[in-house]
Amino acid sequence: MKYSLVLLTLLSVVSFAAQPAKTVVTAIPTQTAKTVVAPCPAHKMQQPLQSEVLSEKRPLLISVVGQGVAPMNTTSPAQAYALAKRAAIADAYRLIAEKVKGVRVDGKDLIKNMMVKRSSVRTSVDAMVRNANIVETTFKEGLCEVEMEITLSHSQFVQ
Repeated sequence: MKYSLVLLTLLSVVSFAAQPAKTVVTAIPTQTAKTVVAPCPAHKMQQPLQSEVLSEKRPLLISVVGQGVAPMNTTSPAQAYALAKRAAIADAYRLIAEKVKGVRVDGKDLIKNMMVKRSSVRTSVDAMVRNANIVETTFKEGLCEVEMEITLSHSQFVQ
């Protein structure tokens, strides 16, 4: 009975993993915005769509919302706001770096007697982000949200 449950669980995980995921990429031409839905590259290695590729004529706009929480042990509301905003800006920079450079994912599972004893996942990103602009900052109930945008153009990468 125990092995049949494990087999059933493995089969359901395999069938779930076989379903393709979708990724949304936004390309900004000089006049209008266009949203394109592309297959997730983890399932099939396909050529990128024309709107995903950074071309000489169309810049690519990347927009993210970073979040930061005010710590409890602050001496004043102004200090809480400043620390929450700083955390939100750092989170927004990290999100932009993840979108531009990608994320490295390392995982480990310790399995004993056909059961997972320990599972850990580590993610990291290594990038330099320049010329990102803060569009909007909101602060409500101890949560600061910073909307940040960066426009990538072909001329930035040509050497």
